[in-house]
Amino acid sequence: MASEMVTIYVMGKAYEVPRDLTIMKAMEYAGYRFIRGCGCRGAFCGACGTVYRTKDDYRLKVGLACQEMVQDEMYLAEIPFFPGNKATYNVDKLKPNSETVLKLYPEVFRCLSCNACTKACPQDIEVMEYVQAALRGDIEKAADLSFDCILCGLCAARCPAEIVQYNVALLCRRLYSAKIAPRAKHLDKRVKEVKRGKFDKELAKLMKMKKSQLAKLYSEREIQKAD
Repeated sequence: MASEMVTIYVMGKAYEVPRDLTIMKAMEYAGYRFIRGCGCRGAFCGACGTVYRTKDDYRLKVGLACQEMVQDEMYLAEIPFFPGNKATYNVDKLKPNSETVLKLYPEVFRCLSCNACTKACPQDIEVMEYVQAALRGDIEKAADLSFDCILCGLCAARCPAEIVQYNVALLCRRLYSAKIAPRAKHLDKRVKEVKRGKFDKELAKLMKMKKSQLAKLYSEREIQKAD
């Protein structure tokens, strides 16, 4: 049975597409070839942020084109990346506290606790909660709550206080990793071994292998069981 067709508008031009397609697949059905704004297709990379409006609704909505389904009379505009402010810093010279967050992203002070950012998040992350944690200087909680953030920018697109939440999250995760998280002793040991050249011969051998040999080696590798 053929799928029901609906009308969508891409940058103002009308197309007839099947109703059971995502925005991304519908655009490809209409003849668009993605060069940018298309990545994992599984809601993990954040590359396909989309602004859209539906029939008889004045509000602008946001979503990921790889997971949002088309609707009849949907008006679409893709944003391959969100042009939000991103501070420049050397994480090694920063302290993991609220002063650092507020110095680099002072707009966090303007948070209205309206929760619009959380409602816009396609990953169902508690965006407002991690922004508030960052504001309090609870870097560990901010890093934990924002762990699944894919940096699509849709939260910032909906924020009336013009906060770039996902970049605040990125800062907190970097601060946590560099300054708070316990160091992995086994990793430090392995890094020293790599620098001493312990694996140089083995890597050189792998570099000379054919793709089929590497594939076989990978599929037959020994996988360590979880404790």
